[in-house]
Amino acid sequence: MLMTIKMIVFDMAGTTVDEDNVVYKTLYKSIKNSGFDINYQFVLDHGAGKEKMQALKDIMAKANFTSYPLNEIYSLFLKLLNKAYDTLDFKPQPYAEELFKILKEKGIKVVLNTGYNQETANKILEKLNWSVGNDIDALITASQVLNARPAPDMILLAKEKFSIQNSSEIAKVGDSIIDIEEGKNAACGLNIAVLTGAHKREQLESASPDLIIDNLSEILYKF
Repeated sequence: MLMTIKMIVFDMAGTTVDEDNVVYKTLYKSIKNSGFDINYQFVLDHGAGKEKMQALKDIMAKANFTSYPLNEIYSLFLKLLNKAYDTLDFKPQPYAEELFKILKEKGIKVVLNTGYNQETANKILEKLNWSVGNDIDALITASQVLNARPAPDMILLAKEKFSIQNSSEIAKVGDSIIDIEEGKNAACGLNIAVLTGAHKREQLESASPDLIIDNLSEILYKF
């Protein structure tokens, strides 16, 4: 089955990048410091995988906060996140780099996509010493498209970039419900959930992925 796949689109945080959930911890901290009572798991449940302004809106709506300073909370979030990134030691998720190499050797395009904006995503690549054209074939971010996840725009942009005619030749790999929804909305031929990030098995099962794996090393052994 793997030989029918021409491109795999991987999420970043939690899927291919181990950043200790710093984004969601910072989003949680920003909301709490702005005077709103919320818990960290709630932030993970309702914000994981999304473009970060949208994640903030959804979290506040799900928590039934009807009046809040959206722009001020988001600005605080960006300030705290930039500070955290200055000192955080980003690491690849286990087996990510080995998997990228094997896939590229097989002629399968490796694409990262993310709810991060372009500046943040590029900063993470620099810290990991990953580069487009070497470790990965493309980086697609939420700031490059009109509609963020779960809309299929980022995957469709990657599809267009590499002139892939049939979405069934694309696989999506992610650690959150919204990753799987994105892949399905793009009509990907395979949607794989990995248990290294924000959502637990029961949550991921609710999105009905084709596969749920413990870590990235299992991908090649599923075909």
